[in-house]
Amino acid sequence: MKKVVTLSFILLIASTVGKACTNFLVTRGASVDGSNFITYAADSHIRYGELYFTPSADRQEGSMRVIYDRSTNQPRGEVPQPGHTYKVIGYINEHQVALGETTFGGRTELIDPTGIIDYGSLMFLALERSTSAREAIKIMADLVEEYGYGSDGETFSISDANEVWYMEITGKGYTPVYDKKTGDTVNADRGAVWVAIRIPDGYVSGHANAARITTFPLRDGKKSITDKDWKRLYNDDVEVIYKHDIIDFARRKGYFTGKDQAFDFSAAFAPVDFSAARICDMRVWAMFNEINDDMDQYLDYVTGKDLTAERLPLYVKPNRKISLSDMMSFMRNYFQGTEYDKSQDIGGDPFGSPYRWTPLYWEYEGKQYFHERTTVTQQTGFSFIAQSRNWLPDEIGGIIWFGVDDTNSTVYTPFYCSIDEVPVEFRQGNGDMLTYSDNAAFWVFNRLAHFKYLFYNRVIDDIIKVQNELENTYQKEVETIDKEALKLYDINPEKARVLLTEYSCNAGKNTVERWKELDNFLLVKYLDSNIKQEQDGNFIRNPWGYPVSPKQNGYPDSWKKKVIEDTGDRFLLK
Repeated sequence: MKKVVTLSFILLIASTVGKACTNFLVTRGASVDGSNFITYAADSHIRYGELYFTPSADRQEGSMRVIYDRSTNQPRGEVPQPGHTYKVIGYINEHQVALGETTFGGRTELIDPTGIIDYGSLMFLALERSTSAREAIKIMADLVEEYGYGSDGETFSISDANEVWYMEITGKGYTPVYDKKTGDTVNADRGAVWVAIRIPDGYVSGHANAARITTFPLRDGKKSITDKDWKRLYNDDVEVIYKHDIIDFARRKGYFTGKDQAFDFSAAFAPVDFSAARICDMRVWAMFNEINDDMDQYLDYVTGKDLTAERLPLYVKPNRKISLSDMMSFMRNYFQGTEYDKSQDIGGDPFGSPYRWTPLYWEYEGKQYFHERTTVTQQTGFSFIAQSRNWLPDEIGGIIWFGVDDTNSTVYTPFYCSIDEVPVEFRQGNGDMLTYSDNAAFWVFNRLAHFKYLFYNRVIDDIIKVQNELENTYQKEVETIDKEALKLYDINPEKARVLLTEYSCNAGKNTVERWKELDNFLLVKYLDSNIKQEQDGNFIRNPWGYPVSPKQNGYPDSWKKKVIEDTGDRFLLK
């Protein structure tokens, strides 16, 4: 298949996607129950929230796979398929390997318009072909080496039941040369440069659209290896893997001139600017700040006050063990408890909203301004928490806790990694970004979210109540389902998968049905800005069946004060 992707087209997409997506990584030694966790918020103005499902498959020799650009769906080319591919539910496969990403961009001249593999296909291909995080890293590295890497800079979270890895990659650009054998013009710099670092057990990490790998241990034959040492890939002591020519390439391009030991990935390929600190790394800081007491020392950097100050570390040790509920909470951060809380400034008035409408950057009287960018944002298509557990068989141990729309008002619903189907409410093809479907989870959650955007601090407690009800119930049910499935698995693994599929589909259906009920409840309760009186979810009537008089809370004093300051005595009763 001929590729038609052009460099100008790629640069256009890169410039319009903006600073999107947030990932958090938690190792099993840092979690309450010994799970590995990675999260992913897929933030995009065009991304539809649906749970992807790819069954395992055996293929004939010579089978090819068309690669589609993740941002546009434009065909990029074809790659051969292996004889067998693994089942993938969203972004976790049947072997508990999970992947997330954020785009850091970096140097636009390093985008290769001839590269077939983009960041999205890299993730899906790795999940379909890998049985461990390390194997996923090798597959990703080999794919871009052979077929070229056509995206800009990316950070990947990669986990399995035993380890969590952090990987950053950027292309090598396009240097055309004439191939005498084929007569074609090819790219002399095809491939990519990359670094992958294992997060130490007991630590947590995160990334949010900024390159965060700085210096790293160079090849020593033990803890740090290059892609020339793939035979050592599965040695437990290996903690760093990187492209062997990464420093030489940076020197050749003029991005680095120091001694090898001082090589800094971020400084070379994605130099820090105000946006990388304040818009991106500050989201990671906010999560670190919840579980580590020493984060104030990095405020000058993450707020953009001093970009030469000490950078936020790649990973930190939490002061407590982290639970699944904590992971859900991290995804709902809008700087609560800090002076940067978006619900507390004038932008949140009159109803304390933590949302700011796009664009992220804005201008007034010739000066440039920005909105705070938090993990919580309205344009999230979907998000998840991938949980991998090494004390259970893969079929039972891997769960993707999946939610659609804004993380603040989503419900993380459990889908086991071995299920054989996805409930229709979350299924691909049930609606899309331009096609409404009244039983699609994405549209059900978006309908309710728009009511929340209108009257945030009035309705959020009602939303959180049902959100907690569902998520707490699912966590308790999963404990029971784990045990039941394990008993079946010892006798007949197929019956265990049937149980897990049935449970996951029922949970997905229940989430959507309960959210529809909540949507109806909120409409009745807050109709026309009145607040109907209710108790335990039941609206109160007078002895003759009429509704008791609703409350009318009006506006907060902070808003009244601003109106008076702006209008003087115009509205003063005389």
